[in-house]
Amino acid sequence: MPSPILIIGTGALACLFAARLSAIGVDVTLLGSWAEGLRALRKGVRLEENGEETVYPVWATDKPSDCFGQRHALVLVKAWQTERAARQLGMCLAPDGVALTLQNGYGNREILAKSLGANNVALGVTTTGATLTGPGRVRPGGPGTISVESHPRLEPIIPLLREAGFVVEETPNADSLVWSKLVINAAINPLTALLRIPNGELLARPSARVLMADLAYEVATVAAALHIPLTFSDPVAAAEDVARRTDVNHSSMYQDIQRGAPTEIDAICGAIVRVGEEVGVPTPVNKTIWKLIKAGEIK
Repeated sequence: MPSPILIIGTGALACLFAARLSAIGVDVTLLGSWAEGLRALRKGVRLEENGEETVYPVWATDKPSDCFGQRHALVLVKAWQTERAARQLGMCLAPDGVALTLQNGYGNREILAKSLGANNVALGVTTTGATLTGPGRVRPGGPGTISVESHPRLEPIIPLLREAGFVVEETPNADSLVWSKLVINAAINPLTALLRIPNGELLARPSARVLMADLAYEVATVAAALHIPLTFSDPVAAAEDVARRTDVNHSSMYQDIQRGAPTEIDAICGAIVRVGEEVGVPTPVNKTIWKLIKAGEIK
């Protein structure tokens, strides 16, 4: 019997992971706060793929007390929701459990570790795309990779993710994961949100492609100043490759803007600007894009 898995979140990636894991027989629980999403998920998570819709059973709740004693959790909420997720996990994660964060942005691991303890948190990133087409309904956005740091408590989770169809890689350098994902997120997410276009369209617009390159290069330069190696040698080519492989996907930030929801821009471009100032690396393009997204957010 596969190990049960708790997913914190009810958004696009949370629903995608829930569907894929439920499809292989994993007992999946989603813990969230979006009432409409929770109501829909109690009837099952709906996966739209190849023109068909399949419903997979999951358990959905807004009560951490319903999730007491969980040993394996995936954190898939927005970066600005991490503190709440940490409080919830403090009430439901077992003492020997582990929470794997696959979130966007910088600083999520530290927030979780402060509440749960460093040994109870594992860091990962994913370039997997997904679009929420309705409450509890998700459409995959193209192939991607899950990269996770080596952690003994993840041993039961990694085979399940692979069986569920995800490409999973392990790495000993967690900071490399975060900064490599920041390159991708900064280059793609805010531009697609500002232009209201899917990821692949960035490659078809020369000016957007130049901005993508500038954003990616600035992040890579900050990482180099911190002596953090990236998982690729060419940050611009890496960002373009993800945009190409997820060409029809609407980035999570684009989806946030469409819904009038807060974005993760502070934990992406904003974090890059702040760290860049600390190490003396100018990041003017990230700073401009950060301010433009903030100006467009609905308060």
